[in-house]
Amino acid sequence: MIGSGVVLRTRSWIVLCLGFLTVGAPAALAADCPGHPGALGTSRTLVVDPREHPRIGTMQYRETLPLKDHEVVLTFDDGPLPKYSNQVLKMLDDECIKATFFIIGSQAKANPEGVRKLVAAGHTVGTHSMTHPLTFDRMTAEKFEPEINGGIEWTSAAMTDPSKLAPFFRIPGLMRAEGVENYLISRGIQVWSADFPADDWRHVSSDRVYQLAIQRLEAKGKGILLLHDIQARTVAALPKIIRDLKARGFRIVHVVPATAERPATPTTPVEWLLHPPTETVPIARWPSVPSFVFTQTRKLPAPSLADLNAQTEHQSLLPRRTKGQFDVASALPVPGRTLFAIPEGSVEVLLSTTLSRRAAARLAMAAETPHAARGKTAKGKVAAPQGRRHTAHAAAATPKPASQAKTATPRSTRVATSVKKRA
Repeated sequence: MIGSGVVLRTRSWIVLCLGFLTVGAPAALAADCPGHPGALGTSRTLVVDPREHPRIGTMQYRETLPLKDHEVVLTFDDGPLPKYSNQVLKMLDDECIKATFFIIGSQAKANPEGVRKLVAAGHTVGTHSMTHPLTFDRMTAEKFEPEINGGIEWTSAAMTDPSKLAPFFRIPGLMRAEGVENYLISRGIQVWSADFPADDWRHVSSDRVYQLAIQRLEAKGKGILLLHDIQARTVAALPKIIRDLKARGFRIVHVVPATAERPATPTTPVEWLLHPPTETVPIARWPSVPSFVFTQTRKLPAPSLADLNAQTEHQSLLPRRTKGQFDVASALPVPGRTLFAIPEGSVEVLLSTTLSRRAAARLAMAAETPHAARGKTAKGKVAAPQGRRHTAHAAAATPKPASQAKTATPRSTRVATSVKKRA
């Protein structure tokens, strides 16, 4: 019993040590690469079913490949172009790395041998349209269907075994459109985006391509890297990228489509998220609108006025208050023309201007002066002295100078003339 316990503990310790070494070992030890002991290698093969997860790549979609931390999938677009694609293929073979290539139909038509080399090396081959137009987001079905089908036909025609063509498609320029995606998904083709690019299609240096690839990979922690095997800068940057992947402990994952003989790798839905939610990190999201399922699709009839207990005859669109005011206003009599007529020469006309108002005031005062004199005499006022009376009569009888007569006479004439003109 003691010996058995010792043996059991020894075996447990060995298994534990081997497990620790497997977890902490560099990625190069995870794959068998004859003749290249320090190669990065391919750590595992991931089998996916395009029908279960039709859109992948967090640059555009919610889901991505179910990768573990520090796992990378290398993808290359736009080939094959022998001048550069053959160099990329040689670098990957030296490191025993398996990648995914998205082929352009015109390139496959011009370089069918390049497609066969990829298949012979064990890489996954998908398609990337026929001529790589950057207008997929604006194309009609009559235009994008020939682009998709042409790329598939010429790529499969370049293969010795057309069944090796994977049902993977990447839209050129990632110019996604709902109609394009629905068409691909209806044919069982998986739409690939990416998790991060290296911008190697831009006019940048190879060092910049290398820096962007590593920086973005470190920021994400894992994911799909987008590269192009037709660029000289990519060929120059790829050795440094592979070197840093090994130094930083990243591992390469090879992705293949599921078949009847090769079922999909068992996964959970949460694994298809780049950063699955955890219980230690609180997440607050706006609640989504519930999706109701209606048992009947027949529309209900619109309510009529009878349903609202309203009279159907002579219904007015005006509010009740406005309608009442409208009825009262329409019942008022129309004013006659005589209401606004003012007789000529009346006081109202004279008061219309400042000069007329002054003339009317003088006329009114002149009319009231005799009445005021008669009123004072009737009340028994004391008469003036006899001498003063004779003096007044004498003054009235004495003729006035010509200058004074001229001054008094025109004054009355001017007032009358003004009144006549204003009237």
